[in-house]
Amino acid sequence: MSTHPVPEDSGSPKGQLNTFPAMFMEAVRRYGDKRAFFQEKEYGIWQSYGWGESLENVRTLAAGLSTLGLKRGDKVCIVGDNRPHLYWGMLATQALGGVPVPLYQDSIEKEMAFIVDHAEARFVLVEDQEQADKMLSIKDTCPRLEWVIYKDPRGLRNYQETYLLSYAAVQEAGRELLKRTPGFFEDQVARGRSDELAVICYTSGTTGVPKGVMLCHGNFILSSHELQKYEALGNESIMAYLPMAWVGDFFLSLGLAIVGGYTVNCPESGSTVMQDLKEIGPTIFFGPPRIWENLLTTVMIRMEDASWIKRRMFHYFIGHAMRMQKKINRHQKTGLGERLLYQLGRLLVYGPLTDRLGLNRLKLAYTAGEAMGPDTFDFFRSLGINLKQIYAMTEAGIFMAVPMNGDVRSDTNGPPVPWIDLKISPSGEVLIRGPGMFTGYLKNEEATQGAFQDGYFKTGDAGFLDKDGHLVIIDRVKDVSHLQDGTMFAPKFLENKLKFSPYIKEAVAIGQARPFVTAMLNIDLEAVGSWAERRNIAFTGYTDLAQKSQVYELVLAEVNKVNASLAEEERTQGTTIRRFLILHKELDPDDEEITRTRKVRRGFIGEKYKALIEALYSDATNVSTEAKVTFEDGRTAMVKANLEIRNTAADTGAREGA
Repeated sequence: MSTHPVPEDSGSPKGQLNTFPAMFMEAVRRYGDKRAFFQEKEYGIWQSYGWGESLENVRTLAAGLSTLGLKRGDKVCIVGDNRPHLYWGMLATQALGGVPVPLYQDSIEKEMAFIVDHAEARFVLVEDQEQADKMLSIKDTCPRLEWVIYKDPRGLRNYQETYLLSYAAVQEAGRELLKRTPGFFEDQVARGRSDELAVICYTSGTTGVPKGVMLCHGNFILSSHELQKYEALGNESIMAYLPMAWVGDFFLSLGLAIVGGYTVNCPESGSTVMQDLKEIGPTIFFGPPRIWENLLTTVMIRMEDASWIKRRMFHYFIGHAMRMQKKINRHQKTGLGERLLYQLGRLLVYGPLTDRLGLNRLKLAYTAGEAMGPDTFDFFRSLGINLKQIYAMTEAGIFMAVPMNGDVRSDTNGPPVPWIDLKISPSGEVLIRGPGMFTGYLKNEEATQGAFQDGYFKTGDAGFLDKDGHLVIIDRVKDVSHLQDGTMFAPKFLENKLKFSPYIKEAVAIGQARPFVTAMLNIDLEAVGSWAERRNIAFTGYTDLAQKSQVYELVLAEVNKVNASLAEEERTQGTTIRRFLILHKELDPDDEEITRTRKVRRGFIGEKYKALIEALYSDATNVSTEAKVTFEDGRTAMVKANLEIRNTAADTGAREGA
């Protein structure tokens, strides 16, 4: 039983647009095949699927699933890269009253087995042999799993399992059913209700096992309509490249796309996203901070290799654009000369650069999940990209705070959206309620009840509303603690500041109940590797490069910059980082150090790297370690290293002051 109401639905007469399949059919009526619903790049060629063609695929797949026994309320796990056929699988499942449960495609077998079993999934729809093999290996541990359906048959010809079926075979069975019962699909869609589950998205499980977040059709449809009005969106084109298991992809690539009639573009693979982005030129783009930081890093690396004339022109005009952006941020007026120079920069630098990145047609860009460095944020804003840093959460059906055009800032998430009631509790926790909220956690009534307070969902985030009503997030409430002297310690805040550097990919700040703050860092292999190559520093791989003395000097300078910014604010002066080390391996979801959404598992890391942490709080200048590394194919190996520990300028100053 949910503690939060869902939209009422007194009935579901035929034609009522109360579910995504019903809205999808209405979109088909409006657009037919005059407009593409999906575009997919395959073998280097873009394939286009209209709304009518998509309906035929959904209809036959739904009928085929029905012949296999799919009933209302059944769960269907879906796993693979972003593919039109997998999105159609979601719609086909929903049309029968089933519930799609998307999985992260890079999850290891153990992680998938937990969700398949917990959700009691009877069906799994997979993209290819890689994902099919995972399902075959966990079949015995998931007794309710009956059917595994694959789209790409390559490599599966000689598989003998009777429960393994091809997508094409299921659709063929569906065609036979539709010949006998022509109105079957439409009748099933008409039975849908807005309070039925549209999807179950599992949380990342930062502090324990993942929880299944149940979200209804009515929740998503209302939020989609509201965002469409809020941002004045029209006929848009979006890139579907983020994991399908993430609620943001479901909201944008299925929910908002159907409500708004968007074209959804699926890249050829994860490694070709940036190239495919250039070819498509979407009008809406959602990227976590790391994507934007990678784009900026790529630009800066290329400029280092450009001719001196191009470098001078680039830095001159980008410098001018950044100064203009800072004035805009402070609501200061710009002079005619500044505006004319900016237009010249648009002709010579900004326009060609955004065109090369595939961002020249963007009307709207979002980022969320972590804080983005202000310089990175201002860089893209200064190019004329309408980039917004939003506040979102799975349990809220995603959007909770979105900056308004004309009042976008790098240090806030904007005001709460009109359809969300947001307030700050006396303890500083962000509380929300609204029509887009989830209905509960699957099979976890205790967690559902504990997630609400007086009808408001407790987000677990510590934050505040500034004088202009903009939301500012500090950290997770559970992670905010104190140093030994009582100084407030917010690790995520510090980690985000460290990751603003293009050379630091991941960071773990330590300090709870400690005398001072230390950090364990991951370098960005691409950025630091390029830096090393330009200086003729030879290296064999990540572990070798991370322990180079020159790299330590590079990272030390970056940490000192962060400390300087911390020292400027009274409330953060006591949390400057005094000692750090660079880890010998990258933090990896497969090694359970971070989640699939790249959130730090603090408890696990605290135990796994206990010896390293203790060394950071000793007088040691180095520490030996070894750790298990899990490769993509499941193999493991032990990596040994002798890690250097460096003191920062803040540590030197503290010792001299003492």
